[in-house]
Amino acid sequence: MMTDQQRVVVTGVGVVSSVGNGLDAFWGALTAGKSGLGPVTVFDAAPLKTRIAGEIKDLNMDLYLPPKEQRRLDKFCHYAVVAGDEAVKMAGLTADKVNPERVACYIGSGVGGIQTLQEQARVLFEKGPSRNSPLMVPMMIIDMASGFLSIRYGFKGPNMGMVTACASGAHAIGESYWLLRRGDADAVITGGTESCICPLAMAGFASMRALSERNDDPIRASRPFDRERDGFVMSEGAGILVLETLEHAKKRGATILAEIVGYGATGDAYHITAPDPDGTGAARAITNALARAGLPADAVDYINAHGTSTPLNDKLETMAFKLSLGEHARKVAISSTKSMTGHALGAAGGMESIVCIQTLRTGVIPPTINLENPDPECDLDYTPNTARQRAVKVALNTNLGFGGHNAALLFRKWE
Repeated sequence: MMTDQQRVVVTGVGVVSSVGNGLDAFWGALTAGKSGLGPVTVFDAAPLKTRIAGEIKDLNMDLYLPPKEQRRLDKFCHYAVVAGDEAVKMAGLTADKVNPERVACYIGSGVGGIQTLQEQARVLFEKGPSRNSPLMVPMMIIDMASGFLSIRYGFKGPNMGMVTACASGAHAIGESYWLLRRGDADAVITGGTESCICPLAMAGFASMRALSERNDDPIRASRPFDRERDGFVMSEGAGILVLETLEHAKKRGATILAEIVGYGATGDAYHITAPDPDGTGAARAITNALARAGLPADAVDYINAHGTSTPLNDKLETMAFKLSLGEHARKVAISSTKSMTGHALGAAGGMESIVCIQTLRTGVIPPTINLENPDPECDLDYTPNTARQRAVKVALNTNLGFGGHNAALLFRKWE
């Protein structure tokens, strides 16, 4: 039933990240300004120009899946399971307590099972096609994260994988918001997941000169909005949210963490990797989200920026904030938590939406660490180096992706 009248709330969150697994560890590290970046240990990165990343540490998958099932899934699905279980448990959302045909799964990923693709390509070239795994395709395809979570929890509503490069997680959340607004589901498991620290992915991004080469100082390598930034630091993980219509959440007595009040999605129509040079694409996503929420620009108290630590993104995102928020851009508190987590590609939107939700709940604005020499072209308040306490009622998350994909999500404090 097409209504566009439903309010949408968040009732559960779960996270796997380089700074810690689980909401408490994740949030504790970010507010303390701790980095999760270091030398690559999961393979020999010596031949690469970039040899640092944000790896996932201390994750025992035996607590979540039997060994046989672990082998049938790529790691990007592993991370979705861990973060999904935390979110679903927090929300208290189980198939026996809701109508499972009205619960959807929308999960984003930028590169999906790229580690499986790399390994199976090696098998093909070294041993021949007869040795390729019959599980290669289901392990590799991006929609398997949403597919497997729906199977795991028994949810039979709309089930889709979202792919918009580094905006995938944010777009998955935004499209879930629309799904609920129009009355096509009561709840959605959504967000993003990524496992990309492998030679193929890192070599590809390094060849584009997108990655930092500060190999001797990984903790200080991701430095959004700093004039000495030289690229992003690749990381991985998952950020999963449970969204529900307000009516559904109230009916079952769920604890509400925050409300999603706006979503904007636009395209640059400019270049396959470079952002629109005047920042208008990202700015339109923000103004569209504000219009959907019925909020003025000066209602925004905090922004979790895409803030990748690349020369182009940080400059042009600053321009986008000024275009969309006007003079208020100089008053709003902004930070890039990628300075600590690294850039988790398609999982970033999920993780950083959780940051927005936690900022609304606690009033703590996490810092942008390593912001030691501000770029004169990035002249807004990027919360350098130390967390800050501030009353926050509306938080904005922005994520941008190769191909000119822009996403903006507005969250409001639940009172």
